[in-house]
Amino acid sequence: MDDQSFVVGQEFPDVKAFRTAIKEAAIAQHFELRIIKSDLIRYFAKCATEGCPWRIRAVKLPNAPTFTIRSIEAKHTCGKNAQNGHHQASVDWIVNFIEERLRDNINYKPKDILHDIHKQYGITIPYKQAWRAKERGLAAIYGSSEEGYCLLPSFCEQIKKTNSGSIAEVFTSGSDNRFQRLFVSFYASIHGFLNGCLPVVGVGGIQLKSKYLGTLLSATSFDPDGEFFPLAFGVVDVESDESWMWFVSELHKALEANTEKFPQLTFLSDGQKGVLDAVKRKFPTSSHAICMQHLSESISKEFKNSRLVHLLWKAAYSTTTSGFKEKLAEIEEVSSEAAKWLQQFSPSRWALLYFEGKRYGHLSSNIEEFNRWILEARELPIIQVIERIHRKLMAEFEERQAKSNSWLSVLTPSAEKRIGEAISRASTYQVLRSDEVEFEVISTERSEIVNIGTHTCSCRDWQLYGIPCSHAVAAFMSSRKDMYAFTEKCFTVASYRETYSEGLNPIPGKIEWRKESETPPMDDDMRVVRPPKFRRPPGRPEKKRICVEDLNREKHTVHCSRCNQTGHYKTTCKAETMKSIEQC
Repeated sequence: MDDQSFVVGQEFPDVKAFRTAIKEAAIAQHFELRIIKSDLIRYFAKCATEGCPWRIRAVKLPNAPTFTIRSIEAKHTCGKNAQNGHHQASVDWIVNFIEERLRDNINYKPKDILHDIHKQYGITIPYKQAWRAKERGLAAIYGSSEEGYCLLPSFCEQIKKTNSGSIAEVFTSGSDNRFQRLFVSFYASIHGFLNGCLPVVGVGGIQLKSKYLGTLLSATSFDPDGEFFPLAFGVVDVESDESWMWFVSELHKALEANTEKFPQLTFLSDGQKGVLDAVKRKFPTSSHAICMQHLSESISKEFKNSRLVHLLWKAAYSTTTSGFKEKLAEIEEVSSEAAKWLQQFSPSRWALLYFEGKRYGHLSSNIEEFNRWILEARELPIIQVIERIHRKLMAEFEERQAKSNSWLSVLTPSAEKRIGEAISRASTYQVLRSDEVEFEVISTERSEIVNIGTHTCSCRDWQLYGIPCSHAVAAFMSSRKDMYAFTEKCFTVASYRETYSEGLNPIPGKIEWRKESETPPMDDDMRVVRPPKFRRPPGRPEKKRICVEDLNREKHTVHCSRCNQTGHYKTTCKAETMKSIEQC
């Protein structure tokens, strides 16, 4: 934008449009404005640089909101050097600049805002100003965090109203009704889990980054094709042992209310004490394993060795005692410290060979996939996070329902692939029948004993994965039995379709239902939920910076002048104290 952008007689729809245009011109042309007079009927300003003769005057036309330029005096002689910051580049101006970008990308970072403004206008603005503009922009687009908490009760009612059988409850604390916890589980998810999914539940949490922070807790499972299946989620003000006990308790109530026969479950988690205690108390008959993804990341972070991670996974998937011990010995060779560190986790909690429950081959939870759903929405108000999950659930259920309609096989594609590979290997085996149910299957490497009555094979693959292994398939082919009849029901296409048989219904937009919350009954003060007291401090989080010189500098060793030992001073020496005690 240059000086010729403004001409005498030029008109603008109203005073706001003119002010915006003059501000844009000042920023783009790198000169500061000094406003002499500005109201609803006139505007008079000049260049702020001393000695520069540039002036502009505009007025409102009679009987219309239109603003028109009456005069422009001289040209700039100031050199237009307002580049390191600009008084006209206010937070509101930055909000207007970033609004569309923010709609397209919630994670539009303050440093990117700084870069884009400098690239387009050639000016530098403070980081804190960009951060504030982003906060204000998000609030303008998605609503404020305070409004999100206030509308939560009404939003939960809409969930239960539009998706019958769903659970959506808000829990508050204190006389001032501060938000404490939220639990949501759609009926479609509960039905799908109880009637089709693998009886495996992963639990975990992810930190939210909105104004009042909080943690999103979630429970997920695996559908019959091995895909990620969201079961329930909650938001808590603070993640603690108590909040995990509450979340697992709500999950238990949700499942118990929808089934007469409770399934035998296996839980996968990061193994923290709060989760372990909660599952043990609320699901006493369930099994509980440490998520292998979490365990492998922990050993990688602790020892920074990819070889250790590889060996740990090999040990976890070992199906023979000798194979497991071999991998542990290799870990010992690579790092004795790592081997010692691993001893704190019993193999019965992570190794496929020793775990007593059924994981159907899933050694890791799929919580991270759920977290990716809301990764971009973590900075938004709490209602926006729930809406993001709901929209994603609707789309996934609809897509998976349609996808399964074209399947003609008995088992889901992933299970069919595993059976197909087993059939291919089974064709090279020799089968010797012992009796009606027991077979000896001989391969070039070794022989295995298959019992089709107990659904077991000495290789253990059948028991561990729930799908007949190649040795069992060889026995079925030899005895002309239907191998599909010996596969777990949860791997069938019928189970998959039942998993997604209950779809999710849309939830009305905020404008349609918020009116209910604006006119609550006079005696229903409990509907107003206030945000938690704890809130995120403003600005960029501080980082502890480590100086390279400090890392390389030798540490100073302290010396005691009383006992001539190192590690303490004379004032903290215990030798004199001990001597006094002995004399007594």
